[in-house]
Amino acid sequence: MAPKKITLDNGNMTVDELLNVLRSNPEILLMRGDAPVAHIASVVANPQPRQRVLGLHEGAGWISDDFTDALPTTFWTGEDA
Repeated sequence: MAPKKITLDNGNMTVDELLNVLRSNPEILLMRGDAPVAHIASVVANPQPRQRVLGLHEGAGWISDDFTDALPTTFWTGEDA
């Protein structure tokens, strides 16, 4: 949804008026003429956790066969092999 544009040229709105607009519009774009001045977005106080989906990205990643092998000494000393 595109933000609601409010032009400030016709007088100033109070903070309470802006908060009332945020109740029905999640985003407000304050304009002065054709130029945007500020972007205001509402904050959800207690977002509902999303249900996790098992296997959603199955096969998207892999682990190398040597993942658990010891690292060479040169890794820890910083010397070239």
